[in-house]
Amino acid sequence: MDRRLGRTRFLRSGYCERGCLHPHLHIIIPAGGLSPDHTRWVRSRNKYFLPKKVLRRVFRGKFRDALKQAFQDGQLHFEGKLKLLANPKIFAAWLRPLYRKNWVVYLKRPFGGPQYVLQYLGRYTHRVAISNHRLVSFIDGQVTFRWRDSAHHNQQKLRSLLVDQFLSRFLLHLLPQGFVRIRHFGFLASRRRAKFLPLCFHLLGASPPLHEEHTSCIEDSPNLYPCPKCGGPMRVIERLTAAEIQLRSPPRISAAA
Repeated sequence: MDRRLGRTRFLRSGYCERGCLHPHLHIIIPAGGLSPDHTRWVRSRNKYFLPKKVLRRVFRGKFRDALKQAFQDGQLHFEGKLKLLANPKIFAAWLRPLYRKNWVVYLKRPFGGPQYVLQYLGRYTHRVAISNHRLVSFIDGQVTFRWRDSAHHNQQKLRSLLVDQFLSRFLLHLLPQGFVRIRHFGFLASRRRAKFLPLCFHLLGASPPLHEEHTSCIEDSPNLYPCPKCGGPMRVIERLTAAEIQLRSPPRISAAA
């Protein structure tokens, strides 16, 4: 991707609602970018986003090359029935047909507009793997939770897993130390955002968003409270009803447990 294009990537790794391993990325890409000399904004065509045929071939090639490189670097470990793939000749024979297959990509127009897209992604970037209201019971070492079956008109169904299985799947959503969940590239990257973002607004004929001044004292507004950790001002952004607090609060541990 051209570095002049700004894009934001959200990493989500874990299981889908049916329990299948489903690591994937969410990527937001603007409909345009800066010209090479940074003097004008180049818009994408209205009826064009990504060529599906080209995209699936490029993705196939890059994925296959990444597998090959990971094998050469000793990053792949094969267990059980896959031990034979540790042999370089067998691995090469297994990898070769993958390049001749037609890989499938799924593209469609975003629905609901930009606000809906940000709201949808916010569920993954600012919430935990499973909300409390989906947890139904914990009986005989099994956790029962609700899940949505998208293949059958989003019907609500129940699924039970052993506590070890449930915890292992839950912990897949915890990123390793130092790993960033949200990353910005192009003109949105941290080292170039201060320079290029105002330039983008100027070339688009738009005004940059006004940043709130943080020089006001806490006493000047009843909505500001000091943070107990750093002492900085905190602002109320949402007030929850009693029912919402109950749904979002952690489950109570019984005395027997």
